[in-house]
Amino acid sequence: MKIWQASNGELRRVLEGHVFDVNCCRFFPSGIVVLSGGMDAQLKIWSAEDANCVVTFKGHKGGVLDTAIVDRGRNVISGSRDGTARLWDCGRSACLGVIADCGSSVNGVAVGAADNSINLGSPEQMPSEREVGTEAKMLLVAREDKKLQCLGLQSRQPVFLFIGSDAFNCCTFLSGFSLLAGTQDGNIYQLDVRNPRAPVQVIHRSGAPVLSLLRFRDGFIASQGDGSCFIVQQDLDYVIELTGPDCDPVYKVATWEKQIYTSCRDGLVRRYQLSDL
Repeated sequence: MKIWQASNGELRRVLEGHVFDVNCCRFFPSGIVVLSGGMDAQLKIWSAEDANCVVTFKGHKGGVLDTAIVDRGRNVISGSRDGTARLWDCGRSACLGVIADCGSSVNGVAVGAADNSINLGSPEQMPSEREVGTEAKMLLVAREDKKLQCLGLQSRQPVFLFIGSDAFNCCTFLSGFSLLAGTQDGNIYQLDVRNPRAPVQVIHRSGAPVLSLLRFRDGFIASQGDGSCFIVQQDLDYVIELTGPDCDPVYKVATWEKQIYTSCRDGLVRRYQLSDL
């Protein structure tokens, strides 16, 4: 992994330690610590200041495909090809539990605060005191077997299971009850947790896989396997295209204030500066 100075593209740090591909990486809320997951089935925590790997989590039996950070980051969540989503204690580098075991690759995970109207159930046993910030949170799991699963993070109880048109690649929360999930055949499902049987809507712009979804202002940003990347405003009529990639998949989108960053298979990280929309 490489850490760049965003303002001028200068390379600042190289984080070396994973074997094989690094599938995902993100900053903790502090902005000085990085969480990564790789095909070596390991999760690692790094200092962005000196590039040291300070913690390695072992326990998955397949590559780690996605991560989520709970609250300020004392706990993190990982989703893996081994079919499990796990909750980890960063301070003790220990697994606090398998939250979901679905027998099918977990391609994406997301954590969100639940609206008061949503019943998340009660835990069957007292949560560990090492669990911090899991109360009143939902965990969303995007699965390879065409299922989108939602659970109470602390309770481990099911909230809903939705079956889509193809494998789910990614998911994100828009609010305490609204969420998005993208499939391999190009569908973006908007669901309401309070009534998940029927989608609020399905957005389909092309048949290319939806690879990344990110809440942005009063809408969202999506990227697809055909190089398209676009911003949808909340009324969902207004779309801004982010151009540049030529048919190469845009794997991931990230934002900081008015800037949007995309990573593409052509080897480029692109930065887009937005004027006031």
